[in-house]
This record gives sequence, C-alpha cells and structure tokens, in this order.
Amino acid sequence: MLVLSRQRDESIMIGDDVEVTIVDVRGDKVRLGITAPKSIPVHRREVYDAIQREKTQKQA
Repeated sequence: MLVLSRQRDESIMIGDDVEVTIVDVRGDKVRLGITAPKSIPVHRREVYDAIQREKTQKQA
C-alpha cells in the first residue's frame, strides 16, 4: 500500500484520469473529492462489497 500525506486542497492522481482531492479534514474525518470518467465506478468500500455480494448471489 502506498501511503501519502496531503493537506486540504491538495490532490493525488491515479493514472491519467482519476484525481482525488482532500476537500476537508475535521478531527478524525477526511472528506475526499473524486474526479473520474463516468466509465469508472467509484463507491465507498462497504457499497462495493454489497454490490459484489449481490452479484455472487445472482450467479448462484
């Protein structure tokens, strides 16, 4: 895992098309802004896991 330090309004790039920006930091919460092409799905991890479980259940 790559670990980076960023401050508010700073960004990281993932490939050429995905930008993740630190929008706000309050206590132990960080708000992220993600800019990505519509063809790349972006989900919170728990939502992604639920989608994967649903796909698995439909295949069974």
